[in-house]
Amino acid sequence: MEENEKMNNREELFSRPVRAGKRTYFFDVKATRGDEKYITITESKRRFSNEQNRFFYEKHKIFLYKEDFEKFANALKETLNFIETGEYPEGYFDEPKSYDEPMDADKDDVEDWFNDMEKK
Repeated sequence: MEENEKMNNREELFSRPVRAGKRTYFFDVKATRGDEKYITITESKRRFSNEQNRFFYEKHKIFLYKEDFEKFANALKETLNFIETGEYPEGYFDEPKSYDEPMDADKDDVEDWFNDMEKK
């Protein structure tokens, strides 16, 4: 029991909820066993199940790893700037727009492990 408490305390280091209408976004900082920090961004939506005649929360989660923080932050800044100004970032039309990049197997393993831990 004590080890599980330590794991849970170490795993989630910081959390910031953002309420947005019927959705809530959670920005959580967590750590792996090796004390590598990463971010999970969870979208939570309250839904009603007619079959079970009760409310439940539908959740969608992404994992953002330390080596990708800067790329993610830059893409978010460029996206927000485009919304505000309508201006495309420099080099935008020169970049390939492929979303079929191969996944890093190690990251998949970590994500699967954390998904399994959350179910317990």
